Amino acid sequence: MTQEIPANAEQQPAISLRGVTKRYGELQALSEVSFDIRQGEFFGLLGPNGAGKSTLISALAGLIRVNSGRISILGADVQKDYRRARMNLGVVPQEIVMDPFFTVRETLEFQSGYFGLRNNVQWIDELLEQLGLSDKADSNMRKLSGGMKRRVLIAQALVHKPKVLVLDEPTAGVDVELRQSMWRFVRRLHKEGHTIVLTTHYLEEAEELCDRIAIIDKGKLLTLETKQDLLARGLGSKLLVRASHPIETIPPEYHDRVSRLAGNEVELTIHRDSDSIMQILDRLRAASISIEYVSVLNDSLEDIFIRMTGEQSGVRA
Repeated sequence: MTQEIPANAEQQPAISLRGVTKRYGELQALSEVSFDIRQGEFFGLLGPNGAGKSTLISALAGLIRVNSGRISILGADVQKDYRRARMNLGVVPQEIVMDPFFTVRETLEFQSGYFGLRNNVQWIDELLEQLGLSDKADSNMRKLSGGMKRRVLIAQALVHKPKVLVLDEPTAGVDVELRQSMWRFVRRLHKEGHTIVLTTHYLEEAEELCDRIAIIDKGKLLTLETKQDLLARGLGSKLLVRASHPIETIPPEYHDRVSRLAGNEVELTIHRDSDSIMQILDRLRAASISIEYVSVLNDSLEDIFIRMTGEQSGVRA
């Protein structure tokens, strides 16, 4: 699907994608993807493995050429005006790839030189301090833990002070303490006006942090909505029923609706377009289930994500 993009003459988008398509032989990695990310947003880009997220990020960074379409960062085309586009963008990659023979400080100084920046010591020192790397500044990269290396990746992405920061699975394999300290720093960057784009399989992070969320699957944009609108899709999506006795049997027509069955409690998915809560309760009573308590539950972002991507694959979650 193509997301309707409202015209905004006052402020250009932080990231703009128009009809972006990328093929690898017969594999369609991206198919006519179009949407804008606004300046100052905390934006979630979600999708299952193989959905096209990494391809899209590589295209944003100018690491691959798309077959058709246009991508710009703060108005700079990533192909035609790649110098300005790359100055505006910082990417924290999913994979940890570093030169093992440099120290942490040398790694950041080298990155500064790549962007033609001189006298960047003060900002490098601030990054080291904010990311808890000051005591590791002169340590060789190969001696760092995985979590410390990921902090260095974030510092590398920020060393040229980009206005747009892309975080590709930044907390994968990271301990809780590092995750919390990293999010404190990222929230500070966002508060200072940076645009943050997050891809993550920890959907509770996206639910907590993001303003708007795009979900892609099989290279196509499924939806782009505010977090509130997306979560509203799951309002009243489950029914919790507690009986006065252990529940042993469920009417056959509800077998595919059961998300949890334990003792005298059962959770059922509500298909609001085909039945009502009263109809479900009547059928449960007809199956000799003596109902004591009923509650309507809301889906989490993870529930909605699974349902949407499952439907796209022809599987109803």
